Amino acid sequence: MEKSSDGFVRADQIDLKSLDEHLNRAWIMEKNKKKEDGTFNHTLSNSIHIDVRTTSRTVKKERQEWEIDPSKLVIKAVIARGTFGTVHRGIYDGQDVAVKLLDWGEEGHRTEAEIASLRAAFTQEVAVWHKLEHPNVTKFIGATMGSSELQIQTDNGQIGMPSNICCVVVEYLPGGALKSYLIKNRRRKLAFKVVIQLALDLARGLSYLHSQKIVHRDVKTENMLLDKTRTVKIADFGVARVEASNPNDMTGETGTLGYMAPEVLNGNPYNRKCDVYSFGICLWEIYCCDMPYPDLSFTEVTSAVVRQNLRPEIPRCCPSSLANVMKRCWDANPDKRPEMEEVVSMIEAIDTSKGGGMIPLDQSQGCLCFRKYRGP
Repeated sequence: MEKSSDGFVRADQIDLKSLDEHLNRAWIMEKNKKKEDGTFNHTLSNSIHIDVRTTSRTVKKERQEWEIDPSKLVIKAVIARGTFGTVHRGIYDGQDVAVKLLDWGEEGHRTEAEIASLRAAFTQEVAVWHKLEHPNVTKFIGATMGSSELQIQTDNGQIGMPSNICCVVVEYLPGGALKSYLIKNRRRKLAFKVVIQLALDLARGLSYLHSQKIVHRDVKTENMLLDKTRTVKIADFGVARVEASNPNDMTGETGTLGYMAPEVLNGNPYNRKCDVYSFGICLWEIYCCDMPYPDLSFTEVTSAVVRQNLRPEIPRCCPSSLANVMKRCWDANPDKRPEMEEVVSMIEAIDTSKGGGMIPLDQSQGCLCFRKYRGP
């Protein structure tokens, strides 16, 4: 594992396979060194404890601080499906939870390299998420890696899971994804006060992440969840990582089309300001309840965003105070984008007392809210 000059571990470089091999070599060396004693008890790290005796030689791993007790977990019905697994409703130690199951060996089609990459991604997500605590970040409860004790509860009883299944357990949020909520309100739009409330929740959550030196790297409304009071909580830290002190250490097209900053699309070095850009797109989406660039392909979006400075078209009736936040956040120059802490202050200062926001179709008259113009 490589550390930055600030002493932060680069979460995306954690490789459990290499760690296991390293510990095993260290264990063998220690055993040979103390062979004449017939017994040894040696702590190799804070998380791995080895206890070997001549009568009964065993290797015992202490539970990680983020590791759940599988016997307390009840996994129920599927509520979402993804590329590498499923999300289920569940109960952990009496609490309502969502359980993200990752299958690394599905149908035997994955190579060892692919599985190693997934292990690293899983460990990275857990390493990032379990230390976070904020009202606008989905609460992480725990995880387990490759436990054969996992059971899925069905109408016909319980089904055991293969040992290569891993899971992340988080609080269950009944409001679902912010994206789904916006789609439901696509025709009638949202009250301006609701727009500001949702935007503030997201801005505060991102500001907190950045204060913890975490770059989410996939900020989009699909990755934001709502609780029963419509509070936004950031979720899905699958590609999040500790921010590198050197921007050149953070490259690659990571994120989702339509939300990715120009520097990310272009494969250039980037930092936390890529999240600020994505927030600007989310803010537009929250206000308009619409999708950015719905008719453009990946190549078209990449070319237009990077070379032609294409951005979503801001409706004429959008209050200038809110439009200004969008434009500043999605500036082509990362250095000109505000920090998320400043974005929070800008949104807090917006006056919602006069309503503002989208005007219903039957009252639109001169305001072409639904024929958006392309802002400068």
